[in-house]
Amino acid sequence: MRSGLPAWMIIAAFLAGGCASQWTVRSEKSEIALQWPYQPARAKVAYAMALKGFSRSATARSVFGAVVYGEDSADSDRFLLPVAVTAGRDGRLAVADAGCGCVHLYVPGEKRYVRISNAGDEQMKSPVGLAFDGEMKLYVSDSAGGKISVFGRDGRHLFSFRETGSGPVKRPTGLAYDPDKKILYVADTVENRIHAFDPGGRPLFSFGETGEGAGQFNRPTHLFWSPSGLLFVTDAMNFRVAIFDGSGKPLGSFGRHGDGSGDFAMPKGVAADRDGVVYVADSLFDVVQLFSRQGDFLLAVGRRGADLGDFWLPAGIFIDADGLLYVCDTYNRRVQVFKVTDNYADGASSAPGK
Repeated sequence: MRSGLPAWMIIAAFLAGGCASQWTVRSEKSEIALQWPYQPARAKVAYAMALKGFSRSATARSVFGAVVYGEDSADSDRFLLPVAVTAGRDGRLAVADAGCGCVHLYVPGEKRYVRISNAGDEQMKSPVGLAFDGEMKLYVSDSAGGKISVFGRDGRHLFSFRETGSGPVKRPTGLAYDPDKKILYVADTVENRIHAFDPGGRPLFSFGETGEGAGQFNRPTHLFWSPSGLLFVTDAMNFRVAIFDGSGKPLGSFGRHGDGSGDFAMPKGVAADRDGVVYVADSLFDVVQLFSRQGDFLLAVGRRGADLGDFWLPAGIFIDADGLLYVCDTYNRRVQVFKVTDNYADGASSAPGK
């Protein structure tokens, strides 16, 4: 007589569970409180968790497979080389992964995970930029494919575009979205230009040219649209962060090449919080540096290493509406999450790092 579950129990479990899968985040929290500045100072940035990927919960179907075929009851999708991250107003998260040439899309309210590898009939080659619009459509820039692809709330491909009005975008990288005016900004790293599109992919205007002056670029890579309505651009090979209004008018810049606190060696992701504090990831220094809106150095978060709160070649970063700072810790194969303190100067005797 064969051992194991009765056949009727297996079939009942299978029918009850159906095909639906529920997913959870693979995360790791610190056993000790991590903050910057260090205690006993009040924290401007506090460690929350490290995200390492997503796991599918054991369902009736997977249990059925395990009993009949000896398969595992759960599987997972881990990050390989996360390079860009963004979050939607409903808490959904998207992570561009250079290691698998895909985008991980997770909707926590539905416990749903989608692995996006194709844009229509074409496989994405190098997804490096992400942005959600007000309707939770996801925009993905494919730097090697030379196009921007748009995906619906469910992760299905809607359409792609590449025409700027003066020719095709050459190497689209950073993306940012203005929800009020419904404008998508795209960095073209090779052309040293920023292009603006409407949500349907129709070109609106462009700005920038090669150079070191105001409104000029030398390999712009990462973008961020701030809560105060400013566009921040990582002007990578000019070793600075440039700031613009929504029409592309330059409003200033800060940064210089060097190896000291507040200098840049390989600036990547940029973001700004409600207080106007600017965050810049530097892949060579393996830190996230904080600056005032005027460019004064305030604080460095992290150090080189693999422990929680350390970084190894950090890349894209993002601050969401809840004040959570996401950092793509690329070669540690994780996205680290920090809580940013709002109105910090109002509750501290001095600015961070002062």
